[in-house]
Formats: sequence, C-alpha cells, structure tokens
Amino acid sequence: NKIEKQVQNNFEESGDRNSHFNIASTTKNETVPILGLDQTLIDINIEELNLVLDYQNPTTRHVTCFSHIEGSKIKISYLQNKDWYKKISAEDQHPKAMVISCCDSRVHVTAIFGAEQGEFFIHRNIANLIPPFSPNGDYHGTSAAIEYAVTSLKISKIIVLGHSNCGGINGCHDMCSGKAPELEKESSFIGRWMDILKPGYEKVKHILDEEERKEALGKEAVLISLKNLQTFPFIKDAIKKDKLNLYGLWTHIGQGDLEHYIDGDGFKPV
Repeated sequence: NKIEKQVQNNFEESGDRNSHFNIASTTKNETVPILGLDQTLIDINIEELNLVLDYQNPTTRHVTCFSHIEGSKIKISYLQNKDWYKKISAEDQHPKAMVISCCDSRVHVTAIFGAEQGEFFIHRNIANLIPPFSPNGDYHGTSAAIEYAVTSLKISKIIVLGHSNCGGINGCHDMCSGKAPELEKESSFIGRWMDILKPGYEKVKHILDEEERKEALGKEAVLISLKNLQTFPFIKDAIKKDKLNLYGLWTHIGQGDLEHYIDGDGFKPV
C-alpha cells in the first residue's frame, strides 16, 4: 500500500505514466516487505513479484506501471494463502449459505460478513428481487440460481440482502408514482422486473416523507422476495424437512448498519 501511494504521487507530479520509482535493491534472491491485504507485513521474494517489477537494471528494481501494482493485489493474496487457494480449487464448492443481493457496486457482500472465497453462493440482480415460482419455459436466471443452490449444493441458508438508496427501488417508486413513464413500457426489462415489487409500493405509498417511503419500499423488496421463495416446491420441501432456513437482511450503506427481519417484529439492528 505504501509503494502504491508513492507510485501514484510520482505519476501525479511528473504526469508521465512511464516514470520509474526505485523500490528495491540488489539481487533477485532478495525479499521486500509488502503490506498484505490483511494489513500485516510479509516478505516476498523479488522474483515472485515479477508482475510488478522491471529488471531493466541489474542492480535496481523499478515499478513501471501503477496498474501493475493494482493487479498485484491478487498475486499477493495468493502468495499469502497458497494452501487455501489450492484446497478450494481442488474440491467442489461447499458454500455455507446463498446470498441474493442487488447488483449495486456499493454492496460488498463478502466484506459485510467478513467471508472468504467459497463461503457464500452469491446471486445478484436488480433490487435483490425474487420472482414467484413460474415454470413457463422462459429464461429464469434468478430461479435457476436458487434451484442449483438448494437442489445441487444443498445449502442450508438463503439470505435476501437489501440496501439503502437502491437505484432499482427508486425506479420502482417513480414508476408506481407516475414519474417514470419509460419504465411502464412493455419493452422495459427494468420496468417489468420491478413489477414484482408493485404490491410492496401499495403498502408504503401512505408514508409522507419520500426518503422514508423509499427505504420502506426497499425493505418490502426483501419481504416480497422471502414470500416468493416459499412458492418454489423444492424450497417448501426443504423448509418442511428442517434442511433450509430463510433470512431477510437490509443494510444502510452510508451508516454501516445491518438489520435483520424478525417475523412479527419487523427489521431490527443486528
């Protein structure tokens, strides 16, 4: 991280992306201290960092491109956890739970739970919505992911994760209140997808404050999705056999809050 900052400053000062910044010393057998992704210092052999080092000079090492430093984060993570990566690549996946979340780039599912690769089977779509069971021969990406998680991976938990200031939720709100006629067109994929949430709008439209109304609509998306999950026969069967539990969560991106739904008591802080 320190090297990355130094290189970035060097580029900003010189305006030259070909600028070199000396970071190491003499021979290829030496090691350099690198601040790892878990904020601990590790020593990595110069040769193992050949993606980010340029041996143009036999006695010095130079970073030649800032983007190479960015790419090296994956390499450094691998070097820190070789055994773990080899283990999960050699075995079939065995996730502990399925998470259905929004496509929103600000929703970082694994970071919220502190999870590693292999722990969650993750499906993302607009507004974390789940349609009702409908085996009509059409294309059903979300339903296919759910079917695979339950019938093939045998996951024991499904988490529906909603979030604040969701673009899809805001779009549904505007469509239902007559402010987004483009979403009402039959040709709108977004509009037809957000039709799933229309019953939720009817439950919150009485709320006077618009921001509170949108937040409530976002939580309705979680509840409707939980309800629709239970229309799938294989999910009803797994729940009946005590092999599957469903959970509804909602996170406020700006505040870092996480709430979970309690039946009969609403959303409460975790």
